[in-house]
Amino acid sequence: MAKNLFATKSVDKLINESESGEHTLKRTLGAGNLTMLGIGAIIGAGIFVLTGTAAANAAGPAIVFSFIIAGLGCLFAGLCYAEFASMIPVAGSAYTYGYATLGEFIAWIIGWDLILEYLFSAATVAVGWSGNFVSLIKSLGIHIPEAIASAPLAYDGSSITTTGAIVNLPAVILILALTALLIIGIHESAKLNNVIVVVKIAIVLLVIAFGFQYVNAANWEPFIPKMEILPNGTTRFGWSGIVQGAAIVFFSYIGFDAVSTAAQEAKNPQKDMPIGMLASLGICTILYILMSLVLTGLTSYENLNVPDPVLVALTAAGPALKWLYFFTGIGAIAGLASVVLVMLMGQPRIFYAMSRDGLLPALFGKVHPRFNTPYVATIITGVIAAVIAGIFPIGLLGELVSIGTLLAFVIVCAGIIMLRRTSPHLNRPFKTPFVPLVPILGILICGYMMVNLGFDTWMRLIVWMAIGIAIYFLYGRKHSKLQKQTENADTTVSAR
Repeated sequence: MAKNLFATKSVDKLINESESGEHTLKRTLGAGNLTMLGIGAIIGAGIFVLTGTAAANAAGPAIVFSFIIAGLGCLFAGLCYAEFASMIPVAGSAYTYGYATLGEFIAWIIGWDLILEYLFSAATVAVGWSGNFVSLIKSLGIHIPEAIASAPLAYDGSSITTTGAIVNLPAVILILALTALLIIGIHESAKLNNVIVVVKIAIVLLVIAFGFQYVNAANWEPFIPKMEILPNGTTRFGWSGIVQGAAIVFFSYIGFDAVSTAAQEAKNPQKDMPIGMLASLGICTILYILMSLVLTGLTSYENLNVPDPVLVALTAAGPALKWLYFFTGIGAIAGLASVVLVMLMGQPRIFYAMSRDGLLPALFGKVHPRFNTPYVATIITGVIAAVIAGIFPIGLLGELVSIGTLLAFVIVCAGIIMLRRTSPHLNRPFKTPFVPLVPILGILICGYMMVNLGFDTWMRLIVWMAIGIAIYFLYGRKHSKLQKQTENADTTVSAR
């Protein structure tokens, strides 16, 4: 029976199941929409906040190299995702890929793990969006009472206390509004995302274009500051600081894999999925590098360890760039909103795939008869995310997100190596180059990032996984369609 835990589902069977049934997901997305979804998921608070934090605390102006290293780690994982997405163009992302290569139990672990990335990430970013939104409209003379615009709970890194607030209402409203849009249709959601992405890219390009005109090259000297030993024994700057910076800014890239959750709604997934993932990664990496050059060129990197480093850098340029302040606020709000949208899109499709396999109740797999979207899973995801965002502070939520993403990346890279050995003759419209080198590099870089996440984060992951494993053995394994088929086959063989 233990071997059945690692029973795999063939690629042909996965594809056939995705196209059968009373209601299937509607294929409406092209390569352009998928690329915009990727950019929408990637560019958020990272480009407006993490750039300054990593420059001041780790790498200095050499944060440029940190973005390149982190981008390479994502590229290696992205190339593996692209092969899977072209070969298995169905909903489920890394969960489905794990089912085809590593077996049902590992697939469940991935699916449960991805909840940390998508559902909790949506809630986390919604809290960040609320803070930026409240600040922006306050500058316009509109004041929202703190009692309904902040979390009733606070987190200081070790304990949770109450704040006296009632609910973070802006975060709740954002999630519920985007949930309603996602129920209506993926095409409509993609169109809104396209508009938001165009707005935030335009604002980022404005900051880059006008900011470069006021760069003081002296702020880039030395480009790689000498290594310093801090009072707590840690170090910063030097080449080790560049690697530390890469670990920080890596999380600016989280979200590109959400494109793969929409594979079953892509018009030509074999061609368009790799384009969507790799193009969004490439575009965002270039924008990150240019933005980091501008910020560290406008002011000393030592001044950027603040919540709003872009505004600090623009202020250093004097009155000439003051007109960009408001647009930067708009860009941050737009960027965060599109991240929430794509995360809320990804999670229901994971639930949908797990329900299709019997690992979750059939309720999660219901498709709307008119809109052809997984509406029940979308409602459940939206309501849970809204409750979490309305109650919990961003610090506590943020710590739950990153390690889940990295674990999924590692498993996908390992899956490519395994599938090349076990099923070398499968049709691969897109092939990851230089296998096994690229997947191994992806595993090493992402694994290194995981090691640097700290003991507390690992303990939360272990507890979360223990809960997931319990659910699998109490419900998933008993209702698994693959397990039932395997047991029936074993019974038939025994009878003979």
